[in-house]
Amino acid sequence: MAEVKSHEFDAFLKRKPLPVRLFLIYGPDRGLVSERAAAIAAASGVDLDDAFSVVKLDAGEIGSQPGRLMDEMNAIGLFGGERLVWVRNAASEKGVADAIDMLASASPGPSTLIVEVGDLKKGSALRKAAEAASQAVAIPCYADDGRALQALIDQELAAEGLRIAPAARQRLVETIGGDRLASRNELRKLALYCRGRELIEEQDVEDIVGDASAISTDDAIDAILKGDKDGFLHAIQKIVTSKTPIFLVLQGCLRQFQLLELMRAEMDEKRAPAAQAMATLGRHLHFRRKPIVENALKSWASPAIRRETQRLQAAILQSRQRPALEDTIAMQTLLATVLQSARR
Repeated sequence: MAEVKSHEFDAFLKRKPLPVRLFLIYGPDRGLVSERAAAIAAASGVDLDDAFSVVKLDAGEIGSQPGRLMDEMNAIGLFGGERLVWVRNAASEKGVADAIDMLASASPGPSTLIVEVGDLKKGSALRKAAEAASQAVAIPCYADDGRALQALIDQELAAEGLRIAPAARQRLVETIGGDRLASRNELRKLALYCRGRELIEEQDVEDIVGDASAISTDDAIDAILKGDKDGFLHAIQKIVTSKTPIFLVLQGCLRQFQLLELMRAEMDEKRAPAAQAMATLGRHLHFRRKPIVENALKSWASPAIRRETQRLQAAILQSRQRPALEDTIAMQTLLATVLQSARR
């Protein structure tokens, strides 16, 4: 079914039943990825409160082996009925892409598959698997444009019976928009602050809404690569204030170290400088981040990168096994990585 674009998503979600059972949801707006995955799950017809019908997996548990995912998709529920398999934190796991290929070539089964991924470049195995299959759909999630942001403001404030002055709306648009989850949280905080009134004024926005226009895990990850503890803590404070999950930083840090591992392997194999590895494997990086990544390549050796990658993977698995300690596990792991980077 190829791709469902952002402006098509709401109409797609209203189709009953949903036309496919395999969903790849990806993009740089991680809050929007989570939000749309939850919307697909709610529309799947599966009882989300039934632990026997919903299976949540971390992509790290699948790795390069598609068998785990295939087993879950082909399993029969304890009490029958439809099942939902929900995979989170995917990146470039070969096992997930291979499983989608196999599932798409078979007859539709009783299970729905949702795969949440961060940003994916065109031509990646996961995107190709979903976009080429008639039984799968890829749903990209990019930062809200002006029209989508205005709709989000109207939706959240109308739910509380609030109107907003033009000057306040303009100020709000300037302040939010970097991440759907962060933006929605700021709007709900503003609505709670103004509850009982009819009109939101510009001063209300200035008093209560934090700067969520550029909430990004990249700032925290860049500070980690530089070994900048103070910069990392400042970036984390901004993320926490916006109510963006710290886990997203942990996930992004893992993806960054996986990329470093690939680049460093190419450097070692071809005896090439860091700049050459960046030219071939780092072309998709934002120009501002390239010097930071290149310096990290020069200071981290392959064995150290592998150890750090394994530690980050273990932390992600542990945070999923003990969700009550997710923030603590993420912070301890990330701080340890910052200190490791500083020593280099």
